[in-house]
Amino acid sequence: MRYIPRLLSNQKASTAAEFAMVLPLLIILLLGLIDAGRFMWTCNRAEKATQMGARYAVATDIIPAGLVGYRFAVSGGIPQGDQIPQSSFGGANCQSSSGTVTCTCTGTCPNLGTPNTTAFNNIVARMRLFMPELTADNVKVDYTYSGLGYAGDPNGIDVAPLVKVSLRNVLFRANLLAGFSITLPDFSAGLTLEDGSGTASN
Repeated sequence: MRYIPRLLSNQKASTAAEFAMVLPLLIILLLGLIDAGRFMWTCNRAEKATQMGARYAVATDIIPAGLVGYRFAVSGGIPQGDQIPQSSFGGANCQSSSGTVTCTCTGTCPNLGTPNTTAFNNIVARMRLFMPELTADNVKVDYTYSGLGYAGDPNGIDVAPLVKVSLRNVLFRANLLAGFSITLPDFSAGLTLEDGSGTASN
């Protein structure tokens, strides 16, 4: 019994015991910092992917194929050289669902025709160079009225919409907690289709 007080007051290896108590917290903090860095890097890649998607979208074929070759001066009754009003083309949005690309008119617009699936998939492929984990269903392309473009443009399509490429519903999976994931915020980037010719280029 006389050894018990001496054992209780013994300070040897106390540092190791305290370190063992703190170590799990340090590991959680370290993994949390790594995941925070991964989250920021993923957001950066998503932003860059949308920027590159927008740049590609305005330099290649447009997805609403019905706008290619449509002449507002001939079919829309707008005098040659006049600005295309918003009442004649409000815009369109194109997206994919399970591999099927659809384009919907927003406001008033001519027949959008069959969506150019190849053009949509090419935009997605360009974006995947920067963010391989995204899918076609994560991408949306909007063509919105910009006030540019005129009837009978001899150098390309009559309308010159603002092309906005958006990235949505992308999951980020954390390493800290197995199976834990969060949905990234939406990202978008836009450019004006002033020189759109409806002809694909690389």
